[in-house]
Amino acid sequence: MATQKFASGKHTIAECDRCGFRFKRTDLKEIVIRTKPTGLQVCSVCWEKDHPQNLQGMYPVTDPQAARNPRVDKSLAFSGGDYSSRGIQWGWNPVGGARSFDDVLTPNTLVANGFVGTVAVEIMSPGGGGGAPGGGGGGGAPGGGF
Repeated sequence: MATQKFASGKHTIAECDRCGFRFKRTDLKEIVIRTKPTGLQVCSVCWEKDHPQNLQGMYPVTDPQAARNPRVDKSLAFSGGDYSSRGIQWGWNPVGGARSFDDVLTPNTLVANGFVGTVAVEIMSPGGGGGAPGGGGGGGAPGGGF
């Protein structure tokens, strides 16, 4: 039985399976999805590498959340409250974090101050002479106006 021989592909023209344009067969690349070849041959513009997000669940990931042998926070009793982890004022909802039932544990010592003021704007002529705009009352530009 005779074996089939194929052309070398050096000058073979092929069509991109995605956009339909013609390219040299050697310029086309195969699309791979989730590490498996799809059989689609595409040009360099249409080709995209296998995205890492497609590989989720294929490799084991360990992400432990708990600490081994945890201990209770007793720093409030030992430090007198000023430098303990509970004595820090973090400043979110409500400011200081204290509520009526935990005032003893987390005292609310943060105070928010604010005020509303006014701004006065005075427009003067460019000559600085104090004349009316456009009146030529200063030593400014010819015509005296803006």
